[in-house]
Amino acid sequence: MTQPQVHPTATPASAEPATLPVRPGLLRVLRDQRKVVGAAAIVAAACFWVMVPLGEWRTAALTAGGVLLALLNHLASELWLARLIGSGAEPSRGRIAASAITRLAVLSVVAVGVAVLFWPDGIGLLLGLAIFRLIALVMTGIPLLKELKGR
Repeated sequence: MTQPQVHPTATPASAEPATLPVRPGLLRVLRDQRKVVGAAAIVAAACFWVMVPLGEWRTAALTAGGVLLALLNHLASELWLARLIGSGAEPSRGRIAASAITRLAVLSVVAVGVAVLFWPDGIGLLLGLAIFRLIALVMTGIPLLKELKGR
């Protein structure tokens, strides 16, 4: 039986440094979600462009605030999921559900509180949340449909 030849300059596999999982940061998530961030900025600007000439500057500000609040929720969920996957942990349904329910509970309390505090203009905040959710759903659904169509 012959022994395998080892190159004299080769290092044993155990001498290589262990690679640690990379924990994605906020900048990476922002870069990955740049289209969604851009769409949110356009919608927020459109709120002011349409509503301010009508004399509804408070509604415009609250609607843009709703878009911003929904964007923060979206980025927080993307960051949490990226860090979970980057850590090498297996994402379970329970962990994902608990994280989503916590974020949505906080978001709901803040949104309803602001809407009640600034009523009737506060309804714009809820409108901004709904508009952003629709945009995020479309922007994440289109690439998925393209991928499924290509199969």
